[in-house]
Amino acid sequence: MADPALLILGGTTLAMGIARAAAGPGRRAVYSLAGRTEPKSAPDMEVRTGGFGGAEALADYLRRENITAVIDATHAYAAGISANTRAACAAANIPLLRLQEPPWQAQPGDRWIDVMDLAEARDKAAEIASRVFVTTGRQAMAQFAGDLRCWWLARVIAPGADLPELSHGGYVYDRGPFDLSGELTLLYDHKITAVISKNSGSAATYGKIAAARELALPVIMIARPVSGDEVQVETVADAVSWLDQWRSI
Repeated sequence: MADPALLILGGTTLAMGIARAAAGPGRRAVYSLAGRTEPKSAPDMEVRTGGFGGAEALADYLRRENITAVIDATHAYAAGISANTRAACAAANIPLLRLQEPPWQAQPGDRWIDVMDLAEARDKAAEIASRVFVTTGRQAMAQFAGDLRCWWLARVIAPGADLPELSHGGYVYDRGPFDLSGELTLLYDHKITAVISKNSGSAATYGKIAAARELALPVIMIARPVSGDEVQVETVADAVSWLDQWRSI
């Protein structure tokens, strides 16, 4: 049987933080990425890429690899991954921690329009804007591919065959963090009149929110998925405390 291990579901800044904190001699840990893009850097531990194939397959992986605890530090909107992880940990009777940043809070001067999902965000943008900056990732760009109601500027990390051609719009390829100055330049140069965003809570992507506030642009903010009932923390320090308790058991 494999040595006992911690599984970290990564892909965020917080995930890399807890991975670095968890690494150490005599400590087996596995850092898992969905595999849609190449990681910017990898922690000093086992790294796997690609999905697990659903909750049942993940539970089998947990048992086979002798995983004794899981930290889900995926993106706040990775609802499917998080749901499968909850189910798998319950089936394998393994403790689970959810590590995610708190959502952003609207500040004076913000013009947020709250919506429930990406389709509603797209339709709301079409009602109020002509040139829209879409910052929700690559997975749902098919929803914008043939939409001629706005000119859509979408930011993704890298090109790929999975990205549909936008009939009325284009892509910019970049990886955060994004600062205020750069975001102001991007919005100004592309004559953007509204922003579509998920409320990730990440400091690395807050620049677009601050830039929209400075330019008095509306931000169409997609609500977070409903959280599960697992233990949840918001900082690497709190995750380390949980990890220390787990290791002492």
